Amino acid sequence: MPQPPVSRFTFAALFIALAAPPLATAQPSGSAPLRLAIAGLNHGHVDGFFRAIGKRQDVQLVGIFDPDAALQKQYGGKYGFASSLFFTDLGQMLDRTKPEAVAAFSSTFDHPAVVEAAAQRHIHVMMEKPLAVSNEAAHRIEKAAHQGNIQVIVNYETTWYRSHGAIGSLQQKTAFGVVNKMVAMDGHEGPKEIHVGPEFFAWLTDPAKNGAGALFDFGCYGANLMTWVLHNEQPKAVTALTQTRKPAIYPQVDDQATVLVQYANAQGIIQASWDWPFGRKDFEVYGDKGYAVATGGNSLRVRLAGDTAEQTPALQDLPPDEADSVSYLKAVVRGRLKAEGLSSLENNLIVTEILVAARESARSGRTVALHSSK
Repeated sequence: MPQPPVSRFTFAALFIALAAPPLATAQPSGSAPLRLAIAGLNHGHVDGFFRAIGKRQDVQLVGIFDPDAALQKQYGGKYGFASSLFFTDLGQMLDRTKPEAVAAFSSTFDHPAVVEAAAQRHIHVMMEKPLAVSNEAAHRIEKAAHQGNIQVIVNYETTWYRSHGAIGSLQQKTAFGVVNKMVAMDGHEGPKEIHVGPEFFAWLTDPAKNGAGALFDFGCYGANLMTWVLHNEQPKAVTALTQTRKPAIYPQVDDQATVLVQYANAQGIIQASWDWPFGRKDFEVYGDKGYAVATGGNSLRVRLAGDTAEQTPALQDLPPDEADSVSYLKAVVRGRLKAEGLSSLENNLIVTEILVAARESARSGRTVALHSSK
């Protein structure tokens, strides 16, 4: 009797295959710590990054750049950093400390300047999402990366979700069949409402430095995941609606955005908000043979062809080199991995195109067509 095709496997049988423990990439014995520099302190996620690297023995912090003396003092006091670590000139820091990699925690607007300075010195860069505030800025980053022969990593919290790792494994095995719809819901109560620092709030609510409001801050997550699921397919068109529901707090930028992304054979719905009652990062994928619904990083519901009901599998840990942003950065810098998928420059150039088109659509009230450059 012929065997059923892979797409006809029940979810239980397929997930057993996926659940085999991943092969860890062993680090060389006695390998030197990664020499890492920080560029910018006005992105609030730098706080968590300092805590993360402070727990590791395989990373050496060699320099911190920021032009704001008050921010230098704030973080120096909080973490006990020596004053010799701090610089007010980015190029000087890179030349004196000679890092292997730079982690950028600046405004999105400043990303090209950081990449250009690092690329001139052949230093790899990881930045907080999104890549850029405009297509022009994104192409500056692309040009510098190619000229400097460096890897550029865009760090999203959602890249390191076990739920998304499982979706990626299922997608590789075409378990959903042909994907035809994706829905992403990302955001929180709002920057002011969750009490971000004043230096972070200042540029998040500046349309030039952030690109928009919730549209760029949280719309990028859905655009990133959808581009990944569809293997870097460029959309045909984007339609968006934005609102400012709290103008007293966010007078210059949107705090609510809905984006419709049209592909050749699929649709994406991105819901980004600074007005959710609770923080959320949820992602849904639907195909002609099954679907998956990820709620945060640790919950996944799946139903595939042959299943009579949804399954809620136990999720597997990601491979060690892909478990978090610091491990991934080190693996890329040391040549064990190439920046690809969710973290890649190629993916995030498309993400920028989607966000820029959404911004223009919301401004003009019209659908914006995207023209493939491939």
